[in-house]
Amino acid sequence: MTVTASDTAPAIAHFRFFELEVLRTRRLGHSFLRVTFGGGSLADFRSGGCDQSLSLFLPPAHEEHTVLPSTDEDTWFGAWRAMPDADRPVMRSYTVREQRRTPEGADEVDIDFVLHGDASPASRWASGAVAGRRILAIGPAVAENKSVRFQPPAATDALLMYADETALPAAAAILDRLASGTRVRAWFEVPHEDDRLALPTLADAEITWIVREGGAGREERVQRVLDAMRVAELPEAEAPYVWLAGEAGTIRAVRRHIVQERSIDRRAVRFTGYWRLGASEEELLAEAYAGKSASEDPASAL
Repeated sequence: MTVTASDTAPAIAHFRFFELEVLRTRRLGHSFLRVTFGGGSLADFRSGGCDQSLSLFLPPAHEEHTVLPSTDEDTWFGAWRAMPDADRPVMRSYTVREQRRTPEGADEVDIDFVLHGDASPASRWASGAVAGRRILAIGPAVAENKSVRFQPPAATDALLMYADETALPAAAAILDRLASGTRVRAWFEVPHEDDRLALPTLADAEITWIVREGGAGREERVQRVLDAMRVAELPEAEAPYVWLAGEAGTIRAVRRHIVQERSIDRRAVRFTGYWRLGASEEELLAEAYAGKSASEDPASAL
């Protein structure tokens, strides 16, 4: 997910810097690693739940902890951009899988990373994460913030969802919070068979897993998703709400299917491109800085 930075400080600081310390890690499947963070500053962290996003600053390979020249809301962005390429922490946007307070009164945040080799700075960092390492993050200081995109109207009587592996943690967090009996039809795309995670929910959820297993070009990937959706029977609903997140090109195709082939009001569709096939996040960030973000609604970081 692409995150942009505001040039001016908002009247209310919805976001601020937090120092996160790795407490532990746990492998969830072939492609997923959960990193649990703690730290005293998390007492002021106010996740709005569901698909709450935050920006992580991951240190370069030669540094153990994240160091920024400034965390002041007026100067951090320019100072970070001015750092030498080799020393500049990598900024990546992730969703909060869960925030909780332990019986001992400590605050913890889980973030699930997708592992796909050392070519990705975030995957490389997560693979080597050990207890005690510290990173910086820009996260929510208030629960009501625009980085929570899942906002179904009160009248919603059915939920349709699509997520690939990058958005699966957000989808899982949404399912966690749904009321008992909520009707859900979902399609989740993952790279490997053992990435089909257990997703606890009280909702009445029917989930189709779309497993890629091996390489796939854009057209093949999109077609596989659309084929799975076209044969599905949707729950009857007067006011469905649709949440789509993942690779930008796939999201566009799925949105067209939902609106044009399923005749669902486009105003009921919330969609976000977390990434784009063939483009690095640095390229997406550059587009966002130039006002051409691939995301539907890029969040202001500070």
